Amino acid sequence: MIEFLDAEFTAPDSGARILEPTTLTLDERRISIIGANGSGKSTLARMINGLATPTSGSVRVDGMDTVKQGAKVRRVVGFLFTEPSSQLIMPTAIEDITLSLRRSIKDRTEREAAAMQILGDIGLADKADVSVNALSGGQRQMLALAGVLAITPRIIVADEPTTLLDLRWRAHVGALLRSLPLQVIEITHDLEAAARAQRTIVVDHGAVVFDGDPAEAVEYYRALMLDRAVGEPAT
Repeated sequence: MIEFLDAEFTAPDSGARILEPTTLTLDERRISIIGANGSGKSTLARMINGLATPTSGSVRVDGMDTVKQGAKVRRVVGFLFTEPSSQLIMPTAIEDITLSLRRSIKDRTEREAAAMQILGDIGLADKADVSVNALSGGQRQMLALAGVLAITPRIIVADEPTTLLDLRWRAHVGALLRSLPLQVIEITHDLEAAARAQRTIVVDHGAVVFDGDPAEAVEYYRALMLDRAVGEPAT
């Protein structure tokens, strides 16, 4: 269970409030978070595993405080970035997966065999020794997700994981995320993907403005953006 307890985030450099004091309990298996660019939705997501820490209030995962027990939280919560190069740090695909397995599998031979199995599971076994820079965008995102899954988290937070992908890979990555037997929290601009969740949260100007049924949330967000566009002066 994820709990936001009056959690607020203020930018350390400017002092601007990015996220208003927020109280939420997130326990559904599939949750989507939508909002305009700069709305604060990614900050809210990063607070779940301690990539961003609350200026006041607290965030807890299974009772663990993300500030005081950050390392333990990050073993429970895996984070998938928009740009896979943010987390692919080894030269080849198999080396990157092997790195993620270093804590759980001590024997090198067993670790490499497990990495090959994981690559096979995502359809990249033939790319094991290929440079990650030579993979397509979709292949890199699949590899990044596989690296996250290798640490066996109970929760995945995916921050716009398909934004940079073409339609085919967007569908492929989205389907894999939906198939996972884990809690998945997806931040997305894809309203069709958002509507497939069990619960959708709309964030606007640093505040949660809607929290509930996905179809209703998408309609609320569409109306919000339309009203804002209509209200803008013509150029």
